[in-house]
Amino acid sequence: MIKRYTLPEMGRVWTDEYRLQLWLRIEIAACEGWARLGRVPAAALENIKAKAAFSWERVQEIEKTTNHDVLAFTTNVAEYVGDDAKYIHLGLTSSDVLDTALALQLTAAADILLGRLDELAAALREQALAHKYTLQIGRTHGIHAEPVTFGLKFALWFCEMKRQRERLVHAREDIRTGKISGAVGTFANVDPRVEEHVCRTLGLNAAPVSTQIIQRDRHAFFVMTLAGIGATLEKIATELRNLQRTDIGEVEESFSKGQKGSSAMPHKKNPITGERICGMARLLRGYALTALENVALWHERDISHSSAERVILPDATIALDYMLAKTTALIRGLRVYPEQMQANIEKTHGLIFSQRLMLALVDKGLSREDAYALTQKNAMAAWENQSSFCDYALADAEIAQRLSGEEIKALFDYAYHTAQVDEIFRRAGLTESKA
Repeated sequence: MIKRYTLPEMGRVWTDEYRLQLWLRIEIAACEGWARLGRVPAAALENIKAKAAFSWERVQEIEKTTNHDVLAFTTNVAEYVGDDAKYIHLGLTSSDVLDTALALQLTAAADILLGRLDELAAALREQALAHKYTLQIGRTHGIHAEPVTFGLKFALWFCEMKRQRERLVHAREDIRTGKISGAVGTFANVDPRVEEHVCRTLGLNAAPVSTQIIQRDRHAFFVMTLAGIGATLEKIATELRNLQRTDIGEVEESFSKGQKGSSAMPHKKNPITGERICGMARLLRGYALTALENVALWHERDISHSSAERVILPDATIALDYMLAKTTALIRGLRVYPEQMQANIEKTHGLIFSQRLMLALVDKGLSREDAYALTQKNAMAAWENQSSFCDYALADAEIAQRLSGEEIKALFDYAYHTAQVDEIFRRAGLTESKA
């Protein structure tokens, strides 16, 4: 396996120094592969391994003349190695080095993102368990529906994040692919066994078939996976932004001492972290479109993809790394107001029990259509008069013919809507024990 930098942050994966370190490792591994076949003398290989180095500043200086990054790099390495540099880059084309290094960078980026996903999943799990029975109104079309629990929202996000993690693991494996097959992928000037050695040394799979490049469907799938994760983060942030609205007021983002919400209105607390996450999710979707458009290239390759990739691949991984960190902090620091959740539930004066009343009437022999009409009549009257739905049901003579007063009152029980929460959490793999 390749010896990597310690990577405290995503940005380091995309530094020029890290990239050129990978290039050097690939070139040395190719020399090793050739030496195993007798093409590179053992003494030359030892000299290359002992002396091969580069200076980023010198590479930049040479590139001003060559206008070619890989040639500038190999020229600089040759300045350190001497005559044995003739064995470096033997039979290779630039994309052998560029694409294989890119696979290593994207694999490293995926590893960092997987760690971030685990941190977010842990935060979601914690909130799910903490609010497992915290009653909250469910909303469909933005309108009050029936009660849920706040913990169920986190349980849903927890499961979705697990699916996204599985997708990223798949995308990581797909992108973990190198190629050392020469100018158009035919191995005319490089033995396939050299490719096998390089990829095995670096912990990569060898592309079964390539042209001058690794095919960009792999990169498109990778970036689409990042965009998909971003869409889930946007989904979470959008919900929490909505719940923070003054008209709802059920949660708030953390607001630190000295923080200001508005330059004009001192009272403001705005959901700025959630808004930032949503905006950056749009960027990721744009990068995914660009990655898809990179799949179709002319013949065995052109370079219309490479200029775009130099922007979208670092940006997409760095952006998602940031978004995951921000979402985790948002979840962990969230302020939750159960009393306001309960107050919002009661705004509709018991209308949330309309389905239960209708089903009770069906159980007493009414057709579903008749039970619906009878329930709806009383529900609409209660809503228009802002009065108790239960009282309207108790006063309705048709309902009284089928349900006693005690039976009607028993229907208006919040516990009815939380009876299956334990089962849902069990299915989601959310238990008090982390085991």
